Amino acid sequence: MRQFDTINILDMLGAIGEAELKKCLSDFSCPINPEIEQFVVNNAIEFARKKLSVTYFVVNEHGKIAAVFTLAHKAVEIGSANLSNSKRKKISRYAILDSESDSYTVSAFLIAQFGKNYAVDEGKGINGNELMDLTFEILEKVQHDIGGGIVFLECEDKIKLLNFYQSEKNGFMPFNERYSVNDHTKYIQLFNFF
Repeated sequence: MRQFDTINILDMLGAIGEAELKKCLSDFSCPINPEIEQFVVNNAIEFARKKLSVTYFVVNEHGKIAAVFTLAHKAVEIGSANLSNSKRKKISRYAILDSESDSYTVSAFLIAQFGKNYAVDEGKGINGNELMDLTFEILEKVQHDIGGGIVFLECEDKIKLLNFYQSEKNGFMPFNERYSVNDHTKYIQLFNFF
């Protein structure tokens, strides 16, 4: 079984310094989602320093960054119309229903970036389910320290992505969508309890 370590970008920055970290990040490649690659290479350090988000590096046994995920905390509005009664009851632990908008405004964890490094040899990489498990390990540690219980993300409206996030294993549920004028892309917003 392959072994991966999850390292907080701030810890890595403290250990090896910004110049060396930038050199490591310059090798990160995610051709199927250039937005992730651009964020990792150009923005991850700055966002972590400003406490806007924290990126975690998933490092393989060879010391290579096999994948990344970025976490943040953000308010999000989840409409109640498409929620089952049990989900409404569960979400009401974290938010109050606004009867005018028929939605809950929830302070939730955001998986802002989530992707593999395609520059790593295939046999030394990580699969999506392994990456999601490592993401939830960090979320559960944070939950233990500060509470909370809802996580959300956005993904492009592509069947393969939606099937992955909504699989029985990962259990995310769609709650909204948005259209980005900048990149002319429709994004589906999904959430999960943990």
